[in-house]
Amino acid sequence: MRRLLVLLLLIVPALSWAHRFAPSSLNIEELPSGELAVRWKTPIQLVSDIPLVPALPESCEVIEASPFVPAGTGKLRQSMYRCAQGLVGQSIEISGLGINQSSALVTVVLQDGVTHQAVLTDQNPSFVVPETPDHLSVVGRYSVLGAEHIWAGLDHLLFVLGLLLLVSGGRRLIYTITAFTVGHSVTLAMVTLGLFDYPVAFVEFLIAVSIFALAIELTRSSGHSRLWRRPWLLAGGFGLLHGMGFAGALAETGLPQTNIPLALLFFNIGIELGQLAFIAVLLLFARVVSRWPISSNPVIVQSPVLLLGVLSAMWCFERGLAVIAG
Repeated sequence: MRRLLVLLLLIVPALSWAHRFAPSSLNIEELPSGELAVRWKTPIQLVSDIPLVPALPESCEVIEASPFVPAGTGKLRQSMYRCAQGLVGQSIEISGLGINQSSALVTVVLQDGVTHQAVLTDQNPSFVVPETPDHLSVVGRYSVLGAEHIWAGLDHLLFVLGLLLLVSGGRRLIYTITAFTVGHSVTLAMVTLGLFDYPVAFVEFLIAVSIFALAIELTRSSGHSRLWRRPWLLAGGFGLLHGMGFAGALAETGLPQTNIPLALLFFNIGIELGQLAFIAVLLLFARVVSRWPISSNPVIVQSPVLLLGVLSAMWCFERGLAVIAG
């Protein structure tokens, strides 16, 4: 299996940075005075030079606006608006999503405490604030958000790829992926529901360490390692760490306060669907590549583990410095 997946990993150096899940977020809170407190957070680096720009209804006018300030992996601007016709039934739009291959989470909190959320994409760049919460939209949007997260997170994908290299397939693959799913589901739920907190930078560092440890494990012979014989132990343990990373992404984008359990459930389901789709792509790709002469080259056979180790070591160094600096 290792040699069958090699060509996929050969493209990894072009993506040698680990994409930390950083979708844009637009938070709008309707104050008792009727004014709107608006927080717009967007990544510092975009795919194109065209910026992402939120647009409130035409009846809204800016009262004051602060300049952008750094906020984690993005930049933040806070503004105050006054809308003559309110927000219910009005459209909110974000331009530039398609050209930047991005999405944005819009959260609207009305005076009565009702919260609406929508994930805007190139296909659906606008959102009309409804009069009542739409549970079905929460199901669809958070499923998409979860799938987006696993596909945009190169570090998470490489860990899944490493697990696949470790177990190859069959029943061992089912046990291992199930253990990883259980592990990250537990911490995702616990952190999101506020049962405990954690140092974000340190967990990001440990996630990188988990990938490096997996790369080391892949260099061992199958007869000498207990974890090789029982890979679900490694997958479940490190899954706890990755779940905290997922929770951090979900906390950064926000949850609908009236639909937290539903949003949490389908965000996790979206992660699982994205993860299974990624594994399916790898297995299909492996079957195709197995017919190519290049797959039997000894240097090529060992290159996936080498790349996994080099990239994870680089992330350990970068994130370790971030922990020390913090």
